[in-house]
Amino acid sequence: MQLVDKWLGSNIAFADALQTQEAKLLEVLDGTAPNTFFQLEHAPVYTIGRTRDQSSLRSPELLPHPVVEINRGGQATYHGPGQLVGYPIVDLRPLGKDLHTYIRAIEQALIDTCQSFGIDAERREGLTGVWVKDRKLAAIGVGVRKWVGMHGFAINITKESLKGFLSITPCGLDGVKTTCVAHEAKSDISVAEFSKAASKYMLEALSQLET
Repeated sequence: MQLVDKWLGSNIAFADALQTQEAKLLEVLDGTAPNTFFQLEHAPVYTIGRTRDQSSLRSPELLPHPVVEINRGGQATYHGPGQLVGYPIVDLRPLGKDLHTYIRAIEQALIDTCQSFGIDAERREGLTGVWVKDRKLAAIGVGVRKWVGMHGFAINITKESLKGFLSITPCGLDGVKTTCVAHEAKSDISVAEFSKAASKYMLEALSQLET
């Protein structure tokens, strides 16, 4: 399959990235653009899926950064500097129209990328995301419109990326410790380094879904 990489930059406003995703989704849907893998660092923001239960935000009025409700699954998470966010805009029609399998492919791409940096990343039964033992390293939340996927993943790379999680219950999971690539690799790996490797493994994982 074809998957075009595009780095959008750092300190990107969530609304701007969402607009970019939606524009590309329409192009992929009508066949005028290839599948595209956007990667970026967001300006600090909290996001939550469209759910009545927003208790994972704790006290929204006290949060240090804006909150955005979006069309993905899942509870609250944080995006900000030092965290790599990936948005694959991918036509799932040739990939089997299987959202569960698609999410597992994104997980596998991140696990493989982490392992390339010496991190023993894995899945946890019944929980979406990427983990190192009981520590959560990456969150995944996708949306689909007419079988074209949008949104995607957020993986904490530097220690700076962890600060914003202190004010929420990440993904609605009480007692879960959030970790980052720098902690688990015991090395200062940059967002750019991880992004480059993630592009390779994302293409590999999604290519395996082709029917």
